[in-house]
Amino acid sequence: MRVVSGQYKGLQLKAVPGKSTRPTTDKVKEAIFNMIGPYFDGGIALDLFAGSGGLGIESLSRGVEKAIFVDRDSKAVHTVHENLRICKIEEGVEVYRNDAERALKAIMKRGLQFDYIFLDPPYKKQQLVKLLEIISQQKLLKQNGMIMCEHSSDIQLPTFCGDLEQVKYESYGIIAVSIYCFIEPHE
Repeated sequence: MRVVSGQYKGLQLKAVPGKSTRPTTDKVKEAIFNMIGPYFDGGIALDLFAGSGGLGIESLSRGVEKAIFVDRDSKAVHTVHENLRICKIEEGVEVYRNDAERALKAIMKRGLQFDYIFLDPPYKKQQLVKLLEIISQQKLLKQNGMIMCEHSSDIQLPTFCGDLEQVKYESYGIIAVSIYCFIEPHE
């Protein structure tokens, strides 16, 4: 597992010890960023099921200014810190140990909005629709922002979820990626 492109390209990232997480493969990571980027001019990202922090770190490498990493597993949080040290990223990052719903409530209280939200929960316990609804209701995504959902290819996410619309979908074997944006208001 490595940083695929940008400022930290080629740096090897550590995986979370054990089998509690499933890192995004380099191939899928490259595909995700080709769908939403591939490079950015600032912005803020939320890596909600951070695991090793690979998606958030990749976004920072490609130009995102700030990233918040959240995972409920203490080993994952420790691994995110290790990977940030490997990349020498000290500024513009926050790392929290929390579950997804509580983290979204805490973020809402801070009044934060994101340009990019990465949702890559464990496949067996996915609550992506519920999380998309919370993000939509609480206006946690900026108007031109994007949400990336990585999920099992046998899961079909809805085309519409609150104020969000699935604008891209790609399948890579057993892995699928769905991209959501705000629904454009009709004039």
